[in-house]
Amino acid sequence: MKQIKLYIVLLFLGVGLQQTYSQNYKFKTSGVSVLEKNERGKWGKWSDLKLVNVVVSLDTDKSRIVIYSEIIQLFEIVEYQPTQENDTDVVYSFTCKDNNGDDCTVSIITRKHQGNRKQLYINYGNRIILYNIFNL
Repeated sequence: MKQIKLYIVLLFLGVGLQQTYSQNYKFKTSGVSVLEKNERGKWGKWSDLKLVNVVVSLDTDKSRIVIYSEIIQLFEIVEYQPTQENDTDVVYSFTCKDNNGDDCTVSIITRKHQGNRKQLYINYGNRIILYNIFNL
């Protein structure tokens, strides 16, 4: 009987601790810009910043990032990359697959010298999508 009680207590502790490690972060976007490589493989110029107001969710429990734009963008996190920090930025990067199965790197960058402004970069190698974001 004591063993059963011990197993029940351990089960509840295990479930409780498991839930404390999962996080769900919510952001809101304020603008989007795109940078593409031209036919010669050179980077062009950033597009004009377009004002957008959509929600972004980073769910570490489900290992996914969702951008709730007109067409929902879903990124399955394949690998959590080590955090990088220098004098100007803190970078959290994730190796991902998007809705179409394409590989990309999604990064959340905090700009230390810009009032801790946050930006979300989606890098496909030949194009980069940038969202200005802030915490909800």
